[in-house]
Amino acid sequence: MSDITKAILKINPNAVVSVSNNDINTIQWHNGTTPISKADIEAKVVEVQADYDSKQYQRDRAKEYPSIVDQLDDIYHNGIDAWKSTIKITKDKYPKD
Repeated sequence: MSDITKAILKINPNAVVSVSNNDINTIQWHNGTTPISKADIEAKVVEVQADYDSKQYQRDRAKEYPSIVDQLDDIYHNGIDAWKSTIKITKDKYPKD
């Protein structure tokens, strides 16, 4: 899904649109969807990108966490405190701030 489409759907989740090559000038509104101004879409694209960028730590953590199965096995065999220690390594490596 293009950045333009994501922004439009954040503004109007029921919008039916098509966009070619992520180009704001190619937006086609379908099924009676009320058009949204280009300025509003462009502002929302910036907001959506900033939100995505602010959550990089989540994507980085997800790559390094053990699988849920392995985490549950760790809890079963070693207890919650040991599991917390394992998870804390990744949380410390990729902090929220």
